[in-house]
Amino acid sequence: MNKIGEGLESSPVVALLGPRQCGKSTLARDFAESFGAPRGGAIHYFDLEDPTHLSLLSTPKLALERLNGLIVIDEIQKRPELFPVLRVLVDQARRENRARSFLILGSASRDLIQQSSESLAGRITYLELTPFTLGEAKWPKKLWLRGGFPRSYLAQDSKKSRLWRQDYITTFLERDIPQLGIQIPAPALRRFWMMVAHYNGQLLNYSELGRSLGISDMTVRKYLDILQGTFMIRQLQPWTENIAKRQVKAPKLYFRDSGIFHSLLGIRNLRELHTHPKLGASWEAFALETVLRTQGIPAEQAYFWGIHSQSELDLFIPPGAASGPERVGYEFKFSDQLNITQSMRIAKRELKLDRLILVTPGHHRHSLDEGVEARGIETFRL
Repeated sequence: MNKIGEGLESSPVVALLGPRQCGKSTLARDFAESFGAPRGGAIHYFDLEDPTHLSLLSTPKLALERLNGLIVIDEIQKRPELFPVLRVLVDQARRENRARSFLILGSASRDLIQQSSESLAGRITYLELTPFTLGEAKWPKKLWLRGGFPRSYLAQDSKKSRLWRQDYITTFLERDIPQLGIQIPAPALRRFWMMVAHYNGQLLNYSELGRSLGISDMTVRKYLDILQGTFMIRQLQPWTENIAKRQVKAPKLYFRDSGIFHSLLGIRNLRELHTHPKLGASWEAFALETVLRTQGIPAEQAYFWGIHSQSELDLFIPPGAASGPERVGYEFKFSDQLNITQSMRIAKRELKLDRLILVTPGHHRHSLDEGVEARGIETFRL
């Protein structure tokens, strides 16, 4: 909640974005209650999934211009035409010195809700809310198997968790995607999503994906952009260094929620997960998301790196806000063998890494060599 408060102090509009059912509405209501009480401001809440609220905002300027205080608008992606109106109301409040701020919630990225960046430039702060992270979940193995969506992780048993995720996938395909104005048949996108599950942790080959489904490269890119824009997958971009070696230049694909990934593959429990051929890919994606979220690394500062047939580094963080002046690398291994591989040595040398961290299961933490550390994933708690 502190980040929302800080955002509203610097911008009249804060957009809280994240996948559906990750807890945005609960967080917004909690913030609104704490915001209103100490400051004495009025709170106005509009949920665009409520037909009454949707009707009230059929004439948005008339409905909102008389309000002061904190105005919360949930599921903003249902009415993207509201953004130009918000710009007018923000500028009006500034001219008239009125206390009016907006907290808007959306289940799509700002790239999909394009009107926000176009209409509210210089007036909006974006925050992303993710499902549960390792710092918020008590049982790491349970989090890995079920994923971080609250209703999946907190379900009474594994069967209820699986059923919730199956319903989530169906609703996402049949309702959420069409509500974004994207007209793709749900069965086609489901087939694509299931095919993509087999590429988790791998380099993206658009042509290969297209041939396997009988669609064009452009259609593949469009579908991937939709899944990324709705926080289902991550396309990790390659880093290139100024060296005389042929480096990997295609992005890698990762599922952002391990529970959704396991549902698409039909994995029901840890026993099945541990014997599944995609075990390593599942662990790598889970560890990647854990590090990015708990270390506060923005997507635009995260890369992977590789030299064809020689070396690869799962995650590279160049010098910047996330790692300070250091060059930091991460390698993810589902193994109890804590040794430095030749690939890691090459990556450390070629990328001139200040620190290289090998992330494996467990809660250990110790040095392997100068600048090389092994850390169990359970040490990455907020």
